[in-house]
Amino acid sequence: MKRFVVVGLGNFGSAVAETLSELGHEVAALDTSEEAVDRLADRIARAAVGSGLEASVLERIGARSADAAIISTGDDITASALTTLALKDLGIKEIYVKVVSRDHGRVMERLGATETVFPERDSAQRLARQIASRRVVKFVELAPGFSLQEMAVPDRWVGRSLRELDLPHSFRVVVVGIHDYVTGNFGVVLDPDAPLTTSDTLILVGGNKDLERLDKAG
Repeated sequence: MKRFVVVGLGNFGSAVAETLSELGHEVAALDTSEEAVDRLADRIARAAVGSGLEASVLERIGARSADAAIISTGDDITASALTTLALKDLGIKEIYVKVVSRDHGRVMERLGATETVFPERDSAQRLARQIASRRVVKFVELAPGFSLQEMAVPDRWVGRSLRELDLPHSFRVVVVGIHDYVTGNFGVVLDPDAPLTTSDTLILVGGNKDLERLDKAG
């Protein structure tokens, strides 16, 4: 079991806190809104009303012993910046910050945030990729410029094998799984000589530009 601190209990922060708790971890959360705290109080280990701008307040909810912290203070860049610094003063090494713009993200990264999360941008990119291509079923960015994509097998690939297609060499992408939508089977130990079928989708990992090139070529 890990210990997490969540600062800011809007929709995003509340969802993160509740999910971590459901996964069996200890979660302490802080928000300036008593109503937000009350909504989550019986679902996590500890929820308190207060501001995360000062290390002393964070320490009172046990932040010093946390494995990681998540900051979700909306568009208040000053609050997220000061909270990041306060958490660093307490020795928290892993700090994840929800940001609302690229500039916000750059500020947090310079202040030492482990990772920034931009849900609106990420959701928009996923939607755009899915509706721009009739083959893309799912798209998840793993790191800047590097993603996992589930793609339906193009008609001209049906009956051909992964060995024959040689996607790592041709497109610099790796097939990490195959999902058969008819049988429901999901395989990660792949037979490179098995022919692909019309009901297969490929789980691919690679650079975004390479995935786009593959989609257009397919």
